[in-house]
Amino acid sequence: MRVEVVTAVHGAYARFLPDAWRSLRAQTHPDWHWLIQADGTAADVLGPLQDCGATTDSRVTLAVNGTREGPAVTRNIALGRASAPLIQNLDADDELEPTALRSLATALTAHPEAGFAVGPARDLLASGDLIEFPLSFPPGPIPRGALVDSWITEPHEYRLPIHPAGVMWRRELLLMAGGWTAIHNMEDTGLLMSASAMAPGIAIDTVTLRYRKHLAQRSTKTSSFEGGGEQITLIRNRAALLLAGPSWHPRYPQR
Repeated sequence: MRVEVVTAVHGAYARFLPDAWRSLRAQTHPDWHWLIQADGTAADVLGPLQDCGATTDSRVTLAVNGTREGPAVTRNIALGRASAPLIQNLDADDELEPTALRSLATALTAHPEAGFAVGPARDLLASGDLIEFPLSFPPGPIPRGALVDSWITEPHEYRLPIHPAGVMWRRELLLMAGGWTAIHNMEDTGLLMSASAMAPGIAIDTVTLRYRKHLAQRSTKTSSFEGGGEQITLIRNRAALLLAGPSWHPRYPQR
């Protein structure tokens, strides 16, 4: 089944694109396309893509915002360009394991009721060392709403049950959930919880993502933003309303 990989990138992260590209070139899944959306101008990101040869591959397309709009808006613009039944998020500074697309797409093919698929991730340190980020779920179906129930948001302890950066989505569910949410530093978490409240998922036991840890990450920056708790309340309230409604079901046959 065809997969489109969505990557939002701004100038400061463009230097990581060659590594992301090499991880895509190594994929064992035969049918994928990379939709890169520059949060800014083409000049901000084009150099590294040209240097690594990505711009000469017909599977790679670059589009630009022209302005800085942030990761949620930028991913959603890329989603608007997509037409494949399966959408894989790949942050510009991360890498996919070679079997990631094939393993996740195979799981979704085998489980047509699942709206998303996810595998374990590993943190990629500057030293090159990899640290496991295990799933909170065993391989197999993830019941509807289970991610919301397993999301730990206590002030002294915060933990997501799965790594949201490596999820493969059915495009239908992604559109019905509204894409990535307008939430500060929690764009993918907001989407993940809404989607889980709408549909079951599937977990696999194959590591799919290398999540790069580096000093330029927003999570490492000091911020004056004070609305974190309110955002969590908003996400949970929306998830509760979605859980009270009907479950999502795929409306169109997958090819």
